[in-house]
Amino acid sequence: MTTDPIADMLTRIRNGYMAHKHEVLIPHSKIKMAIIELLVSEGFVTSAEKVDGADGFPEIKARLKYPGGRPAITAVTRVSRPGLRVYKKKGEFPTVQSGYGIAIVSTPKGVMTNRAAKSQGVGGELVCTVW
Repeated sequence: MTTDPIADMLTRIRNGYMAHKHEVLIPHSKIKMAIIELLVSEGFVTSAEKVDGADGFPEIKARLKYPGGRPAITAVTRVSRPGLRVYKKKGEFPTVQSGYGIAIVSTPKGVMTNRAAKSQGVGGELVCTVW
């Protein structure tokens, strides 16, 4: 059992890109599915679907994206973690790589990007940054 399932998911995606895999399997949870769907909508991952795993537990199958033969994700960083939670008010979200990347924020209105949270005027937990 991992102590930080979101960091485990991000590491599986990063390792999949580094090994030039076309898809990765991630243990399913609602928060992980919301984050993966956000990565799909922002164009970092091709698609994601819930599948039954070999052990009977549900998994997320994420298809990785390689535009021009290069990985779509250059770096992914976990910001808020179980030992040090990081919360930001509505106007305090960072700009990631001069706007080329995104910060994923968990808000009372759901999981969204830093730009969406800023436009909706909500704050929340800064989960990770992706570029």
